Amino acid sequence: MNEQTTVIPPLPDEAAESPQRGGLHPVNIGHLVMGLAFTGLLTVWALFVSGTVPQDDLRWLLPVPWLVGGGAGLVAAVLTQRKRL
Repeated sequence: MNEQTTVIPPLPDEAAESPQRGGLHPVNIGHLVMGLAFTGLLTVWALFVSGTVPQDDLRWLLPVPWLVGGGAGLVAAVLTQRKRL
């Protein structure tokens, strides 16, 4: 009978691996703003459907998610610009 031997390659040495970068990934400001706005609008909708917020309060409550998203976008833009300087 013909015997076959399987050759297993050696594992790479841990020291040979390139060092991994640490830290945070860059923030996509557009995704941040739209994600916050969507989450806020979903929250307003859930409050309205559950009866917690009457229809009269929607007039001032609907713009709030857009203001929060825009404010977070401005803060993120300032912070990322500060890191580049």
